[in-house]
Amino acid sequence: MSDIELHLVVNGAPCTVQAEPCLTLLEILRDKLGLTGTKEGCGAGDCGACVVLMDGQAVNACLVLAAQAQGAHIITVEGLAQEGNLHPLQQAFVDKWALQCGFCTPGMLMSCYALLLGNPDPSPEEIREAIAGNLCRCGTYQSVVEAVLSAARSTREARHA
Repeated sequence: MSDIELHLVVNGAPCTVQAEPCLTLLEILRDKLGLTGTKEGCGAGDCGACVVLMDGQAVNACLVLAAQAQGAHIITVEGLAQEGNLHPLQQAFVDKWALQCGFCTPGMLMSCYALLLGNPDPSPEEIREAIAGNLCRCGTYQSVVEAVLSAARSTREARHA
């Protein structure tokens, strides 16, 4: 199988990658671009550890083939922090202890970020629905809900200040 030239915009930066079309977006991000924040948990789209945003939608990167990502705008967990400052959602995860071992955290953050992009004032039920595809063996779910509520509140307050 011959390589394809894959053109992407990853975390705001255009990039070109030579890759076998059978590789997944997860493999491209981790192995070709060195963005190891996105994790492989199950490789079957069941755990959510590999969630990234592709053209504004949360996707399991382990299920997206390289060829399907051609021309896409991808945001990974590395793309959330700006100018050395944590994104308000990342800071809320820290403040509310919404991370423990940290393995699920990147995917959980990206699922929550996608939610907040479309719904800046989610209810606890909407947050739980947004993270339904993210498995956390440490059981941080309630802390994640509290973190998202906190991030939404602080973002609203910052806009009105």
